[in-house]
Amino acid sequence: YRMLADPACPRYSYESLHRFIYAAAPMAPEKLREAIAAFGPVMSNFYGQAEALGPINFLPPEDHRPDDGPPWDGRLMGIGRPSIMRRVAIVDEAGEAVAPGTAGEVAVKSWGVAPGYENNPDATAEAFKNGWYLTGDIGVADAEGYVTLVDRKKDMIVSGGFNIYPAEVERELLSHRDVLEAAVIGVPDPDWGEAVKAIGETREGASLTEAELIALCKERLGSLRAPKSVEFRDELPCNATGKVLKRELRAPYWEGRQRTI
Repeated sequence: YRMLADPACPRYSYESLHRFIYAAAPMAPEKLREAIAAFGPVMSNFYGQAEALGPINFLPPEDHRPDDGPPWDGRLMGIGRPSIMRRVAIVDEAGEAVAPGTAGEVAVKSWGVAPGYENNPDATAEAFKNGWYLTGDIGVADAEGYVTLVDRKKDMIVSGGFNIYPAEVERELLSHRDVLEAAVIGVPDPDWGEAVKAIGETREGASLTEAELIALCKERLGSLRAPKSVEFRDELPCNATGKVLKRELRAPYWEGRQRTI
């Protein structure tokens, strides 16, 4: 995103660029279309976890088809199909595979999956079941096996009894050209249990307002899932792989409380 936002980006030719790999989190479709236009048909999405050794799913350049309409429009938001020698399923709470188009947890089975967590039998029992590794990611697969991630299971917000997936809201926030980074968290609310809060980092010199971003999300997602508040920061906390540390963002709001949902 920062490369696309750099004023120098359009000054150069990228004809010699063979492959541009993005990972760690799905791209907002608008940003991905911008990247394809800027760098060419070279974008590749790898989805993986340390427990599964290498890419679990892969969306190669030939599957990035921004001009071909459905279903390819939806697949731009996804992580592609299972990579070689891996089985991937979308399962329910009972570990049973769900029908295409139904949300569930992404599970993987492969020679490269770890047998468990060393000296942590409880975590092993929770994540490794019936030969499958449960990734903790919620996803949806289409009839051809292309998977779209909905969110991390632990990041889901429950507001007024409704389940809200932060990644869905973040995707709309990132569709705005001036938003470089966005994180959506649940914060305490006396009436709804949790309220949707967005924390964003904007392009240098941008004059975005809280009201603009809330209105954008209301228009695309409805009032229920739109943020109730937006905070702007110079920089969001990230780990070494670039993932936003939502636990750090949530902590101040839930400090001193007995629960964090």
